[in-house]
Amino acid sequence: MATQACKKGAVRVNGDVVKPARDVYPGDKITLRKNQINYQLEVLDLPESRVGAKLVDIYRRDTTPKEAFETNEMLKYAKSYYRKKGVGRPTKKDRRDIEDFTESSHDEQDDLL
Repeated sequence: MATQACKKGAVRVNGDVVKPARDVYPGDKITLRKNQINYQLEVLDLPESRVGAKLVDIYRRDTTPKEAFETNEMLKYAKSYYRKKGVGRPTKKDRRDIEDFTESSHDEQDDLL
């Protein structure tokens, strides 16, 4: 997955788009775009050997602003206004309700004129 993200240009080190084999050093700033959020990470140190996922936080610092996560939450609410995923096309009843609503709004505008 990381290789594909690098090839798509979603990973940057110190502002430069990088290849998958790029080495990182302490002090490097990594920007990663995932799920419409730009994560910002700073490399603090390099481990001597491979470490478990629980120990990764010792070697990096997450500097992603909280506004990025809040913006993502707002996008979820904006999308929920539309039809739920997997519901499919509007039914005949849905179509009639939409037509009734649009006709009533046109009638109200005609009354105002």
